[in-house]
Amino acid sequence: MRDFLATAVAEGRLSHAYLFVGAPGSGKHEAAEALARCVVCPHGGDATCDECRRVAHRTHPDVRWLAPGSASGYLVAQVRELIEDAGLAPVRARTKVYVLERAELLRGNAANALLKTLEEPPEAVMFILCARTTAAMLPTIVSRCQQVPFRSVSPAAGAETVMRACACTPAEARMALAVAGTPARAVDFLKSPSRREVRRLVVGALDSLARDDSWDVLLAARDLVAAVAVPLADVRQAQEDALRESQDFLTAAALKQVEDANKRELTARERSGMMEALSAAESLLRDVLARCEGIPGGAVNDDAAAVVDRIAAGCDTAGALRAIEAVGRAADDLAHNVSPQLTLEVMLLRIKEALACPPSFR
Repeated sequence: MRDFLATAVAEGRLSHAYLFVGAPGSGKHEAAEALARCVVCPHGGDATCDECRRVAHRTHPDVRWLAPGSASGYLVAQVRELIEDAGLAPVRARTKVYVLERAELLRGNAANALLKTLEEPPEAVMFILCARTTAAMLPTIVSRCQQVPFRSVSPAAGAETVMRACACTPAEARMALAVAGTPARAVDFLKSPSRREVRRLVVGALDSLARDDSWDVLLAARDLVAAVAVPLADVRQAQEDALRESQDFLTAAALKQVEDANKRELTARERSGMMEALSAAESLLRDVLARCEGIPGGAVNDDAAAVVDRIAAGCDTAGALRAIEAVGRAADDLAHNVSPQLTLEVMLLRIKEALACPPSFR
């Protein structure tokens, strides 16, 4: 897939609209970012210049990332704002790029509004739609895009990729993949002290639940939310720097659109950090479940084996399953815009209750 897109860029055969289709972890979002870099970078997406860094930080004024505005899907107002923005000239690059995440949630009037733009696209505009499946998508939207399928990477191949990129151990690669989801994100995770600190706090919070009272649990949730916010400071600073550079040649309305987009980006990144924290919790609890069931091997948190042993010694299989279910409910709460602080507080209290049951005879 990388070769296909690279050839299209090199030969100038880029489509005005792509539809990247694949399951979570298949790498479609990383491919969308790479393609956006190639489009706006004067050096073909070398990943080292200022343009590429802006794309990576999601602060490039000509590369917009959009996510569904509600739990049920995209809002008509979102799509109308996109269409209005697409009619404006690029700020820094020759082409503007719009990346729509969860494009399968384009429905009803929102889908119809985008369809008109895909049928008659403005000049110097590219759309990249990322979807898990096309089954629920408007067939006419699918037909207007060049569809690019993505397949999930096997755990072994993913771990090998991470080890080559980071020179890490197999155990570290497995852990990073369990937390971050894809090889590219796992590499970024291992290189980020702040994100690894979030995972350390998650492991510590789960380890101490049996000893903590309710107040301690609330404090642990507060510390986790604060840790998730640490990487956002650099993103916020990059956004402010980019906005200052753009003030002289953007209209007041365009500046307002950039500011609104920046706020949405910070919210999306905070949610992504929270989901990564939940993945770390679920990964550890799955190791606990395997230990309760006496399943040899398969653990992905080798560095936290002692924590897994302590938790497994105090619960049974049913408790471990309820604890994992609590993490899933927390993910649903985040998807429905429940505050991160409240989400973590409730999740940790539910896990504490689930793990409090005594071990069954086995």
